[in-house]
Amino acid sequence: MKRLSDIKISTLDLVPVREDKGPADALHRSLDLARHVEKLGFNRFWVAEHHNMDGIASSATSVLLAYLAGGTSTIRVGSGGVMLPNHAPLVIAEQFGTLASLYPGRIDLGLGRAPGSDQMTARALRRERSGSADDFPDDVAELMAYLGPRSPEQKVIAVPGHGTQVPVWLLGSSLFSAQLAGMRGLPYAFASHFAPRYMHEAIRVYRNHFQPSEVLDKPYVMLGVPLVAADSDEQAEYLATSVYRRILALIRGHSLVQRPPVPSMDGLWLPHEREAVMSFLGLAVIGGPEKVRAKLDVLLEQTDADELIFTCDLFEHDDRLRSFEILAEAAKG
Repeated sequence: MKRLSDIKISTLDLVPVREDKGPADALHRSLDLARHVEKLGFNRFWVAEHHNMDGIASSATSVLLAYLAGGTSTIRVGSGGVMLPNHAPLVIAEQFGTLASLYPGRIDLGLGRAPGSDQMTARALRRERSGSADDFPDDVAELMAYLGPRSPEQKVIAVPGHGTQVPVWLLGSSLFSAQLAGMRGLPYAFASHFAPRYMHEAIRVYRNHFQPSEVLDKPYVMLGVPLVAADSDEQAEYLATSVYRRILALIRGHSLVQRPPVPSMDGLWLPHEREAVMSFLGLAVIGGPEKVRAKLDVLLEQTDADELIFTCDLFEHDDRLRSFEILAEAAKG
């Protein structure tokens, strides 16, 4: 049975914007966090494409990745993910081909099938292009062809891009990408940090459909996990209220800027809202060092995951840094 000390651990930064700060502060803190977890020995640092959300500053994902890769030296950086329906595959191939040319061996390309925004924003992103989630399998194949070796009959090439073989991951919160990732022999990351309901079924589908490829000879599963680690269980529960307030705002359609923690959520949410927030964070690991280690060992026992990637959207930056320190200590066994 795998334990936390047996696997790789990584970070997914949602680049949260505080209510009293702006996007510039969020972007600078993202680099500081990347440097911090790099020193702690984390495997990769990913950011995700979101649009039209005032509390998330990672919309220009490839631009941000250049900033993060340029400010670090060893940790892998990548997208978790790029929402492919928003883009022409050639454009993403050129962007990530450029990143891979500048930072060889350190770039990951995680691809999502959802637009990562509302439909009005999706239309604003694509304009006349008829991009659709239904095109996802073909778009993935086209993109991977641009990143592979150039064939003699190929008329359109990505420069930079062709021959870089940027590692492609498929991301998902349902079963579609799980099946596609298995059939293509690609690594699979499940978005259990916000959609844990289908996690076990998605893992099963992926592993059952897996076909060995030039990329992988056996399945590779990474799971997203919300993390709130502190020096005591009580402190972690207090810090987690900031996360609860953010998810509550998402459910209500309110601003997603980060708000500080509060002594109690009583009076801030209705019973059905509390249930919805807790469902959203069903896989959250909240607690002191011992509780964090125990909960993650149980998760690994249940899933046999190969890697865990952690989100940690705490209000104070120092609390986020400490949370990842506690996780790193737990991973040492």
